[in-house]
Amino acid sequence: MRQHSVVKRLSALAIPVVAAMLSTSAVLAGGYDDEHFWSAKPERQAWVTNYDKCWQSIHGSDELEPCYGGVSDEAAPKDFTVRLNFEFDKYRIENVVSDNELRRLDDYIEKVKNSSVRERISMTGHTDAKGSDAYNYQLGLRRAQAVQDYMISRGIPAEDIISVDSRGKSEMLSGVDIFSVEQRRVRIKAEY
Repeated sequence: MRQHSVVKRLSALAIPVVAAMLSTSAVLAGGYDDEHFWSAKPERQAWVTNYDKCWQSIHGSDELEPCYGGVSDEAAPKDFTVRLNFEFDKYRIENVVSDNELRRLDDYIEKVKNSSVRERISMTGHTDAKGSDAYNYQLGLRRAQAVQDYMISRGIPAEDIISVDSRGKSEMLSGVDIFSVEQRRVRIKAEY
């Protein structure tokens, strides 16, 4: 009888332990990788997040080298218009007429990535005046989404892009022909 109660007590203790071990292994098997965590060289007290942001321990040395090329205190411009000058009726980055504007967008992306300020980005697509309002709204939206996808592919976290919208042909640039390639643009705004 005494042996039976000892077995019952051990069983009562073992069940929660086994359950905890099983749940821990389920979490570990859940596909977590170290992309979600920070990294640091062992000899230093600075960490780089998966957003390439540099954090330093308050207990660390004040004489550390900057993380991965350094973090700038300068924020990206609050209002940035990229006139990618999409080909007529096109919305993919491959259909951009102006390589200089694409380089400007790449420079903007680098400023956002290297800034110590976390920008919240919104973007608005625009078209020229050819076509219906409804069609141009959708085309402007696809252009803004193409820029969004491009920025994400270049390292901007998706959660930092808070809105993607279109004005279609409703907000033309003044002093520019309404059918001009210059009207086909994406406006980017940063909030911080």
